[in-house]
Amino acid sequence: MVPPMSRALPDPLNFTPPPLSRLKRQLWLQQQWFAPQTFGMEHLDPSRPALYVGNHTIYGVLDAPLMLLDVYEKTGIYFRSLGDRFHFDVPVWRDLLLDGGAVHGTPEVCSALMNAGEHIIVFPGGAREVMKNRGEEYRLVWKNRTGFARMAMQHGYDIIPFAALGADDAYSIRYDSQRFRQSLLGKVVRKTGLMDSLFRGGDTLGPLVTGVAGTTIPRPEKMYFMFGERISTAALQDEYQNKAAQWQVRKQVEMAIYNQLDTLRGIRAKDTDWSWWRKKLIARPGQ
Repeated sequence: MVPPMSRALPDPLNFTPPPLSRLKRQLWLQQQWFAPQTFGMEHLDPSRPALYVGNHTIYGVLDAPLMLLDVYEKTGIYFRSLGDRFHFDVPVWRDLLLDGGAVHGTPEVCSALMNAGEHIIVFPGGAREVMKNRGEEYRLVWKNRTGFARMAMQHGYDIIPFAALGADDAYSIRYDSQRFRQSLLGKVVRKTGLMDSLFRGGDTLGPLVTGVAGTTIPRPEKMYFMFGERISTAALQDEYQNKAAQWQVRKQVEMAIYNQLDTLRGIRAKDTDWSWWRKKLIARPGQ
């Protein structure tokens, strides 16, 4: 059973983007720490709304705001983020997201935004993809979801795949939900049903991590973002309820994201502009 929201959410169309100057002040330190770079901006057009689909990195907050700010500053496009429902049950955090234009990612809300011609960003992996286990760096954890493809097809919305590299290297996972489920306490919690009712079987149970010098401060890894070429769904509108067609679109987007991640790895490997303090602080045990 899906628990009700603790508070009614505002009309998603009644929103004005925050001033760029305010966002730049809020994210100044984060920009200096992670030195973000964005590629593929030529694929973005303020006059051509799209559904932007990409990979979620650990915790989802280290890099996404920087990418959104860079796009807003350079193109004027302000993304409306489709969020997992659990975000909006958390006091304070919910208000921060709403203030930034995030919405509860239901089909109804997504349709309203598309009908209004908004630029929309979605991470199909949702909570499960940010609450990573060891070995899941830069892995798409989309389960059997094809909802984003269905919505794009139904509205004839272009899809722009994007990739984010860097954040999954900023932390080392020491303990994750998989280990917890296998522990004695985890087995007890599973038997009581609390694992499912509180943590969706472990999907919303975050990992314990370390960063700089064993602290929780993330290592200052450089962040790299890339937007790919548009994928048109206009010819598939009549097929939007066809599951096979949805999977075809999903696989095309997945492949594009993984290819972009590989391209970004190549860019990072050739990037020699790393200051001494950054190299020092990203060093991991044994390096």
